[in-house]
Amino acid sequence: MKRIGLLPFYIFTLMLLVACEADQEYSTWPCRFSCNNQIHQDATLATALDPNSRGVFCMITENTRAGVKYLCFKNSDGLESQVPESAEEVEARFILGLNNGIIVGYQTLNTDGAYGGFVGYDVQCPNCVRRENNTVNPTYRIVMASTGIATCSKCGKKYDMNNGGIVLNGEKGDSGLEKYVANTTGAWGIVSVFRR
Repeated sequence: MKRIGLLPFYIFTLMLLVACEADQEYSTWPCRFSCNNQIHQDATLATALDPNSRGVFCMITENTRAGVKYLCFKNSDGLESQVPESAEEVEARFILGLNNGIIVGYQTLNTDGAYGGFVGYDVQCPNCVRRENNTVNPTYRIVMASTGIATCSKCGKKYDMNNGGIVLNGEKGDSGLEKYVANTTGAWGIVSVFRR
C-alpha cells in the first residue's frame, strides 16, 4: 500500500524534472532589452525582424558618446547603423546579454526541418566563457557571416544561427549558443529579448 501512496510523489517529481529540462533551452545569463522600431525606423534592425528575410541576423550593442546612449545595429550582410536611445530606453537600463551584445533574427530551419522561428542569442562564445570560467567580463565574441554561421574570435568554434545556434565543430561536452526568449511584432514594430 505504501508504494501506491508514493506514486503521486514520483509523478510530481518526474513532472518537475521534465519542466526543468524544458527551461534549460533558454539561457540563465542576464538579458533585458526592448526596442520599438516604429519609433527608430532603423533599416538595419528591420532586416532581422522581417519574417520574409529568414537567415538575416542583427547584432545589437549599446555605446555612449558625449553623454548620449546609442543602440548600434550590425546585420549579417554587413549593414551597420546606430540610433540615439529614447528617454524611455535610457531609463530601462538595458542588459544586452553577458557583455553588451545580443543577436536577433529568423532562423531558416529548426531541428525538424521546418522553418524556424524568431530567435535571440548572446554574442559570447558559451564554450570559451565556461572553459575560462569568466562570466564577469567575457571577451569571446562571435562574428556573424552572411551564411548564418557565427564563429568564435578566440577558439574558432562555429555555430549555426539558422538551426538553434548548434555548435558545428565542437567536441564532446561543447554547447550551442546561449538562447534568450525573443519576440517581435515585425520589421517596423517592437523587438524584445530577455532571459527566462
